[in-house]
Parts: sequence; C-alpha cells; structure tokens
Amino acid sequence: MKLINPISGVVATLFLAGALAGCAPTVRIEAPKEPITINLNIKLDADIRVRVEDKAKEDIAANPDVF
Repeated sequence: MKLINPISGVVATLFLAGALAGCAPTVRIEAPKEPITINLNIKLDADIRVRVEDKAKEDIAANPDVF
C-alpha cells in the first residue's frame, strides 16, 4: 500500500479552497447612474364630469323651468 505524500495533500487542499473561493458569487449594490423618474399621467376627466353633473342637477332643481 502506497502512502500519500503529506505535501501533496496540503497542495490539493489549497487548490480546492482556491477553486471554491473563485466561484463565490459577488453581490454589488450601486446607485443608478440616471435619476429615477415616475411618470404620473393621471386623467382627471372623471372627477370633473362628476362635479359638472352634480352642479347641473343642482341648477336644474333650483330652476325647473329653464328647459
């Protein structure tokens, strides 16, 4: 039976440790290069229609013989 040289065991262990360290994932947190823009194109059409409709109902109720 042949014995393994102790130095080759150390070299193999160091090689294995180096290979595992080289495969470790790298996580980076960086700020964006351009500012973050939030586009708020909100359509207020429905709110305006409700207000106009309510005002029209009030005006018609106050003056029933307008039409």
